[in-house]
Amino acid sequence: EVSAMPRPHPAYAPEFRRQMVELVRAGRDPADLAREFEPSAQAIRKWVAVADRQEGRREAKPAPAEAALTATKREELARLRRENKQLRQERDIPSRAAAWSARG
Repeated sequence: EVSAMPRPHPAYAPEFRRQMVELVRAGRDPADLAREFEPSAQAIRKWVAVADRQEGRREAKPAPAEAALTATKREELARLRRENKQLRQERDIPSRAAAWSARG
């Protein structure tokens, strides 16, 4: 029977993961390591990123876009939204005036 679900990858031993991380840090390309060993290049890159964060080499993943905005960017975004609202209102005035005068 052929399953529609892909087979799960085997769990890799922590020592194996550590060795892959060390090889990448020594200059090896994750894609080359993926061809030579079994895990995907994406998995190897993920292991390096996790190790970097655990060792303080890299900051944690950034927060969602809204939360990651600086105070200056939030102020600018609020200003642009107000400006956009005002421009939409100004754009609609002639059509409202025309509809009003047509009734009279």
